[in-house]
Amino acid sequence: MFDIGKKGADKGQDAGSRESASHVPADAPAVRRAPSREAAVIGPSIHIDGDLRGEEDLIIEGEVNGTVMLRNNSLTIGPQGKVSADVYAHSIYVEGYMEGDLYGSERVCIRKSAQVRGNITSPRVSLDDGARFKGTIEMDPQAVEAALGKRRSAGQPVPPSSNDAKGPATPVKPGEVKPEALSGVKR
Repeated sequence: MFDIGKKGADKGQDAGSRESASHVPADAPAVRRAPSREAAVIGPSIHIDGDLRGEEDLIIEGEVNGTVMLRNNSLTIGPQGKVSADVYAHSIYVEGYMEGDLYGSERVCIRKSAQVRGNITSPRVSLDDGARFKGTIEMDPQAVEAALGKRRSAGQPVPPSSNDAKGPATPVKPGEVKPEALSGVKR
């Protein structure tokens, strides 16, 4: 739109004529792309309830409840941001409050000012000194692919694994050993 380097050359023109004046070099290609924004921003006074999906980077400074789906883009939860949702994104950076599960196909970074309650699934995870985190971290690439590849809707049953031909597993309490695990052990 305006070329900062040519301030002095446009002194005699009004705003309307400056906008219509061509600053495109003669040897430039005929089609030029509009400059892309760094990231979309949800401001501090905005509250969203429901599914949030997009194809661009996003910064949340407001409040979001539900699901955030940015599979090929990054999400930043700013210092004022408050998110209660499951988040699926390429890269996730948390500086504010986050409650829910985080699924990052590339990385999840929890900054010093962050408060996170939920599970993290990503091949690369960083927690800054001073960050508050309660949950689990899964860094297995196959778990990341499974989580981001096929998202299950709430209430949909989990299919049994190929290793589980005998039916559902019996829950085991911490410190307890399943009797099947002792079948080959001498007593």
